[in-house]
Amino acid sequence: MADWISLQVKAYAEEDYAQILSYQLPEEQAIYTSMPQNIVETFSRDERNLPFVVYARNNLVGCFALHTRQAHMYGIENPHALLLKSFSIDARYQKRGHALETLRALPDLTKQYFPDKNEIVLTVHHTNAPARLLYLKAGFLDKGLRYEGEYGEELIFHYAL
Repeated sequence: MADWISLQVKAYAEEDYAQILSYQLPEEQAIYTSMPQNIVETFSRDERNLPFVVYARNNLVGCFALHTRQAHMYGIENPHALLLKSFSIDARYQKRGHALETLRALPDLTKQYFPDKNEIVLTVHHTNAPARLLYLKAGFLDKGLRYEGEYGEELIFHYAL
């Protein structure tokens, strides 16, 4: 169960880097996402790919990026859509509710950082059943759109803000 009081989702800052270096993901999960270090490196080259970190009790437990201009790559015609990318929870902190609570915090976070956005979209690999179920539980919708990704079919999920 998540620690509701101390869960904090915030934009990445330099002081987060030391904990990012010790982030752990099992190999079977790493194939579906990017390691936080890679997310931060991508941000250094693309300012529209903004990294966020998730803390619980002063421990970095999760990471993801919100991209302000890539939703169109997946056939999303909404110019006000935001793309959720590379969402993960550190293996040491999984099964505690942090993923669901982070996703539930996204609408308020989005309004704070991106007030002009009205939708969050994400892609999830068709073989990643735990992630699909998590996104549905958090309120994302599968409207039947698909994308042929580098490693096979990706389902496109939507969350209206």
